[in-house]
Amino acid sequence: LLLLLPLLLVPLALLARRHRGRRTPPLSLLVVAGSGGHTTEILRLLSCLSESYSPRHYIIADSDKMSEAKIRSFEQKRAETFPNSQFTLDYIPRSREVRQSWASSVVTTLYSILYSLPLAYKLKPDLILCNGPGTCVPVCISAVLLGLLGIKRTIIVYVESICRVETLSLSGKILYYFTDYFIVQWPNLKEKYPKSVYLGRIV
Repeated sequence: LLLLLPLLLVPLALLARRHRGRRTPPLSLLVVAGSGGHTTEILRLLSCLSESYSPRHYIIADSDKMSEAKIRSFEQKRAETFPNSQFTLDYIPRSREVRQSWASSVVTTLYSILYSLPLAYKLKPDLILCNGPGTCVPVCISAVLLGLLGIKRTIIVYVESICRVETLSLSGKILYYFTDYFIVQWPNLKEKYPKSVYLGRIV
């Protein structure tokens, strides 16, 4: 099932180029990484993608040093297989801390969007891939805003974490309505959220 993911992502990303005069691979991919297991899962997904997904633009919270180390290690190993591999690493303020109140979370998320919007404009990715860290919410909302303004249409693919069996994460509950493809790894979630795509376990 993990091998199905690249087959799904390629045609989706190409849709973002449909109105251009010509198609010029490779595909620009923006990856939102989060602390702990989120980063581990997203890097597992990336390990099955070909060199066509380049450059890869990573966005992480400015306080997330662990994810930064994991990403640099992953890209260093990837460069051994794909010498022309390219990636960038950018930071935005964390939108929500653990146990942060809902009221203050709204303020910090808006603050994070202010950082994400110019960054999304600069990178203009063809495809965004994320799997649930709070950092992905302002990034995806920024991409949606750019699409509404006619600046750049970006395909957003959200993969819910494998640990979410019965309910979606908070990020998932928000982005379920904004993503182009919402992938879940448990049949219970597919039953509760009809728009989602069930692929079984992919990480």
